[in-house]
Amino acid sequence: MTVETVLQSLSTHIPFLIGVILIVAVLSKTLFIVRQKTAAVVERLGRFHSIRTAGLNFKIPIVDKIVAVQNLKIQQLDVEIETKTKDNVFVNTKVSVQYYPIPARVRESFYSLDDPAIQIESYVFDTVRSEIPKMLLDDVFSNKDSVALSIKESLMEVMTNFGYQIENSLITDLQPEASVKEAMNRINATHREKEAADNEAEAQKIRMVKIAEAEAESKRLQGQGLANQRQEIARGIRESIETLKESGVDEKEVMTLLLVTQHYDAIQDIAKNSRTNTIMLNYSPTGIADIATQIREATLSVVQDPAA
Repeated sequence: MTVETVLQSLSTHIPFLIGVILIVAVLSKTLFIVRQKTAAVVERLGRFHSIRTAGLNFKIPIVDKIVAVQNLKIQQLDVEIETKTKDNVFVNTKVSVQYYPIPARVRESFYSLDDPAIQIESYVFDTVRSEIPKMLLDDVFSNKDSVALSIKESLMEVMTNFGYQIENSLITDLQPEASVKEAMNRINATHREKEAADNEAEAQKIRMVKIAEAEAESKRLQGQGLANQRQEIARGIRESIETLKESGVDEKEVMTLLLVTQHYDAIQDIAKNSRTNTIMLNYSPTGIADIATQIREATLSVVQDPAA
């Protein structure tokens, strides 16, 4: 096949190729696809024409133009604001606003606002700076949900007219001035230390009361035991005297005998419990007589009144 034949064959198919290229070009300008959760704004000759939703769509080349593709997903705008509380404490507040264009009102959301984020931010600033200055610092922390609700209600009232739905508004952070935060932490620490000291003092008080009660009970029992001991001693002495009297021993001799017996018993107890082998006593026969007289009188009083 000669060159002339090839050129002649190509010249025959050139119109067909040009036609194919033109068809492809026209279709590429006519057909377009809109993705899920988006909406295309179409203008015809510079004026709004229609909103195209997800799927395959058609437009007239040159006449129709896609001017924007609106994202219908929920978007989040974080706004940081510094404001002052009622008790004159500056607080840095971070507000997160979640919003999205209403699918049925994409036209308003596109044509009403040039930058919806700036508009939302302005209303957040206005609401926060009108609500927080009415509250004390502690109330801001405890009522931040009510502040967030006020922001949402304020935004919904305005942004719905512009084709935007406010899904939620959250106060995600509250940071008072560093010196105020340090003072708050110090107050909290001292409060906990005070509670710990109170608890420790109460525990110590309980321990002391229990010890005192135990000592009182111990002394009561010791006194009761001592009283019982004395009663038993008195009863034993009385029985011994009565036994000796029944055997015909004179009362005076009975008392002397008991005295001498108890005296030597005491000496033996001292010797047993002493750490030395020698005990020095002021001892004489006349001393025994004096002691006998004193103990006889005391013993008679015990025998006559055992409870004394």
